Amino acid sequence: MRSLLAAAIALFTTALPAAPPNIIFIMADDLGYTDVATFGSQYYETPNIDKLATQGLKLTSHHHCQNCQPTRAALMSGQYAPRTGVYTVGDIGRFEWQTRPLRPVENVTSLPLEKITIAQSLKKAGYATGMFGKWHLGMKEEFHPGKRGFDEAIESSGKHFDFRTTPEVAYPKGQYLADFLTDKAVDFIQRHKDHPFFLYIPHYGVHSPIHAKPELIEKFKTKPGVGGHNNPVYAAMIASVDESVGRVMAELDKQGLTDNTVLIFTSDNGGVGGYTREGIKKGGDTTDNAPLRSGKGSLYEGGTRVPFIVRWPGTTPAGSQVGQPSIHVDLYPTLLEIAGAAAPENYPLDGESLVPLFKDPKAALQRPAIFQHFPGYLGAGENTWRTTPVGLIQQGRWKLMEYFEDGRLELYNLDDDIGETKNLASAQPDKVKELQSQMIAWRKTVGARMPTPNTPTEAPAKKGKGKKKKKAQ
Repeated sequence: MRSLLAAAIALFTTALPAAPPNIIFIMADDLGYTDVATFGSQYYETPNIDKLATQGLKLTSHHHCQNCQPTRAALMSGQYAPRTGVYTVGDIGRFEWQTRPLRPVENVTSLPLEKITIAQSLKKAGYATGMFGKWHLGMKEEFHPGKRGFDEAIESSGKHFDFRTTPEVAYPKGQYLADFLTDKAVDFIQRHKDHPFFLYIPHYGVHSPIHAKPELIEKFKTKPGVGGHNNPVYAAMIASVDESVGRVMAELDKQGLTDNTVLIFTSDNGGVGGYTREGIKKGGDTTDNAPLRSGKGSLYEGGTRVPFIVRWPGTTPAGSQVGQPSIHVDLYPTLLEIAGAAAPENYPLDGESLVPLFKDPKAALQRPAIFQHFPGYLGAGENTWRTTPVGLIQQGRWKLMEYFEDGRLELYNLDDDIGETKNLASAQPDKVKELQSQMIAWRKTVGARMPTPNTPTEAPAKKGKGKKKKKAQ
């Protein structure tokens, strides 16, 4: 009888479906590709992020947009910028483009309400959803993350000390924002440990203003810098983001959730630096993305290639890495597959699930290439630009950039020239033609709008009003 009962219990247990994994997505702000020790820094210290990498998988050619808002729109919507209309931060009057040959495409400053967020899709699949940090996808109440699929949401903005939150939440005087957000995240994990959850932690660190906790600044003041990594305050900011990752990892261990949680860490765009190497004297360097070219605001690798680590115990091979190109829109279908959730009906998703790569770093994705489209200007000071209107396609090692002002084409072999120092366009005309035709076809597919010729009737910006518009943060 006992053997029959034991057999029945075993049969019942094996028949139960496994609970879908929890998903935690942590994103730093303006953290450069090499600002993490495991991705190359010899000055900044990121022991917890490094530990995550040894336990999981690194994507070494993952890309986001050139600055904050369009990346967040792509991540939340699963769609490229031409479908959302979110290309940059603010309206086109932010920079004085009137002396340039082209008029930028008007920019959408809030994620359109008809877009279905990943939080909405995961919530529909039964996940508890929480977001604590920088939203940056609309200021009005109807755009708040609490209205866009998150059961719990605290939006933060402004500063690293004396910050603001929506809704207003009291916090101890002098508390550092990264610590506040981590407190909320840990509390969310504790309260939802018995139910699948999706937790999104978009930090404001290491975005300007460059402010950090005094005790961490002191730690780096006596440490010699290495190359363009030499700012002790910025290093302390990175350390606070790393502490946050460590606290989340520790809480997962404490609650026994580590083995059933997918933990992802990344940054929204490249680091603020590398401009002086580009000849931009007032570029506002905070860090250096070398060996990558340029930085935030540029569509060279320094502006779009970001650190990306995923840990999925039992699935991602520990300590492994993938060099295949991936991009922001891949995250939406990836999280859907992880959760076993259905894609929204009659809603195009532009990315491809990365789950095959998570399982086998040698797997091959099916899509032909990844793309970027930026029909505007990002300034870096008086009559200097981090980028002018440009589009790009990356297919394996090959990256083609098309500048819309003059039709200039730049082709790089990123396997041999990660710093994009040698333009191969004239030496590889067949490759240029092949990639450009694919990029043009893609623009038609997603309905990408192009900048239009500037006209003499376009009124120039009034002097005195443009000064605040030159900062590219």
